[in-house]
Amino acid sequence: MNGPVTLGPVRLAPVVAALPPSRPFIAPEELARRSGRSELLRLGANESSFGPPPRALLAMRTELERTNRYGDPEAFELRAALSARYGCAPDRITVAAGIDDLLGLAVRAYLAPGDVSVMTAGSYPTYAYHVNGYGGRLETVPYENDGSVALDKLAARARETGARIVYLANPDNPSGAFASRAAVAAFLAALPPDVLLILDEAYGDFVAPDELPEATDDPRVVRMRTFSKAYGLAGARIAFSIAAPETARAFQKIRLQFGVSRTSQAGALAALAETAFVDGVVAEVGRGRADYRALAQRLGLATLPSRTNFVCFDLGSRERAEALVETLLGLGVFVRKPSAPPLDGFVRVTVGTAPERERFGAALVRALAA
Repeated sequence: MNGPVTLGPVRLAPVVAALPPSRPFIAPEELARRSGRSELLRLGANESSFGPPPRALLAMRTELERTNRYGDPEAFELRAALSARYGCAPDRITVAAGIDDLLGLAVRAYLAPGDVSVMTAGSYPTYAYHVNGYGGRLETVPYENDGSVALDKLAARARETGARIVYLANPDNPSGAFASRAAVAAFLAALPPDVLLILDEAYGDFVAPDELPEATDDPRVVRMRTFSKAYGLAGARIAFSIAAPETARAFQKIRLQFGVSRTSQAGALAALAETAFVDGVVAEVGRGRADYRALAQRLGLATLPSRTNFVCFDLGSRERAEALVETLLGLGVFVRKPSAPPLDGFVRVTVGTAPERERFGAALVRALAA
């Protein structure tokens, strides 16, 4: 008779086994639980405080009755509408579950284990999360002291390392900085001819279209846009990329076929028609950024220029910034701070509604006094 079988642990893939525990974000829901609160004033995730467009809500409510059916895996209607909006063929568009999903597709498609990708140290951490998770090697350059992205240094690092992908958030998160159309064109020209440039334009709706890089057929460029920010659909998890047809075909090979729900597709399609609503959100965010700058001046603080729906307040040191984040959390206000120098002495605050901005201003005064 055979003896008992000893069961051992199932081995992880080497790439995953070598990774340290990692959480790109701690959700405000968890922070609320830690602080013993039912909810927080949410000014840390750059969500829209102005809600989804009314027609998007109506479309999603209507579609809820068909939740028993899968959504269209090709997102045909939405891709057709996006094609008309952005003046490109539908076969250049990929719809996915947020830019986070698209970033994973780009890394999987173009970065083999051991290949190099270059980004700014402390920029959007989910991109680094994907590079590390799929076995790539990440090379970084710091922000300039004024919070701008060092495009010349990024291009130089890409050439030095033989990078396969360069990641650029423009407008940038977490600094709020924006590189002009001419600057991005010069940056692209300075990159190696076989590198893929990811242009993460999550905050592109807060910039005039003629300020953004020109539409291009360059197969080295993939542009990513989202419905999470100005359109107020962060919880629906839906975004899209515009790229060369061969890049879109590569994404088609590996994307989740039913990764975007039918309600999300319906909401995004309806939201595209709500131009007046979105224009109003962008205008109010502009007023809110001005309110934050005025608040900072009254309190003797500096801010970074921003072309996004958030503003970075300069606390002077990492220690003071960390202390402010914790003190504000104790007052029921959720904000975040950049992680890497030279921006680690700043606190990043989402532009909320006028009443939310008033609440934040009062809490900031109390926190600084503490």
